[in-house]
Amino acid sequence: MSQPLPDVGPPVPGGDPADPSTAEPEAVDGPASADDADLDADADADADPSLPRFRLAYVPGASPGKWAAVWRERLPDVRLDLVQLEAAAVVPALAAGEADAAIGRLPVDKEVFSAIPLYEETSVVCFSRDHLLAALDEEEAVSTADITEDPVWVPADDVLFAAHPVPGVVPVDPDGNPLGPVPTTADAVATVAANVGVAVLPMSLARLHRRKDVTYRPLVDGPTAPVGLVWPTDRTTDLVEELIGIVRGRTVNSSRGRGGPATRQAVDGAAGASAGKSAKTGGKKPVKGGSGGTAGRSGGGRGGAKAGGRGGVQRSGGGVPRGKGARPTPKGKKKGKGR
Repeated sequence: MSQPLPDVGPPVPGGDPADPSTAEPEAVDGPASADDADLDADADADADPSLPRFRLAYVPGASPGKWAAVWRERLPDVRLDLVQLEAAAVVPALAAGEADAAIGRLPVDKEVFSAIPLYEETSVVCFSRDHLLAALDEEEAVSTADITEDPVWVPADDVLFAAHPVPGVVPVDPDGNPLGPVPTTADAVATVAANVGVAVLPMSLARLHRRKDVTYRPLVDGPTAPVGLVWPTDRTTDLVEELIGIVRGRTVNSSRGRGGPATRQAVDGAAGASAGKSAKTGGKKPVKGGSGGTAGRSGGGRGGAKAGGRGGVQRSGGGVPRGKGARPTPKGKKKGKGR
């Protein structure tokens, strides 16, 4: 039996934004678990390999666990494969068809990809527990002014500073020569553990690479790291629509995608039940004011004969009879005159 997926990621957004392409997502903290990838892999291990599959990539620090659980409940006949990729590898994987969609870092090329903003991660300053900033309370934030004299180690897989200036000073070697980026985020965290500077990371990555000898504090004026659902625009399939509905918090009934066989059967079954009910009643509504009969051709129903007077005549405000059952005026007699 597959293990339940952890609910550690950001909250699922509720409802549809008026314009998802321009929506301003709320800045929230990222997921807190570093073991999500292993647990998701365990959950996928029991899936039937013969089922049609949908491949969802996600970047380090993101957790698709909550959305994956909804998918497996809603679409049990479509296998969901979760694939963790580095942030820089998401776009090539989508372009090559190695993934159908991704929980990835924004922005992306809008000419090729569609994206729905999901949330924004706040940035934090990571430093050694021997650093002066470690004396601050855990909830106390710092600003870029507090690290202007600190070497700031930027990893090669950085997702914050592509369009923002790096605070602090550039790290140098013993001879004073500037040093380039360290290879990975994990290397940056390991470097600051030696109390030779700080690193600025999205909160989810600081948690993902947590160490006992390293701590962090929120950076109030630091850049944010937006995360969104991304997919190739020319491959907006029914299953992609199902995933869009899930991450937006739509219910099964409001989902625009067609989904798997289980979903189609549920919809078809509901439609069949409604059609059967209409067939039993003849698809006609009772006449207003009648006694349970069906409507006549000209408004005078057969069932309305008892309620409408002799011959089923229904009179309007002017007293003019209408309907097939109305009695004709006898010849030689004029309406409104005596004998």
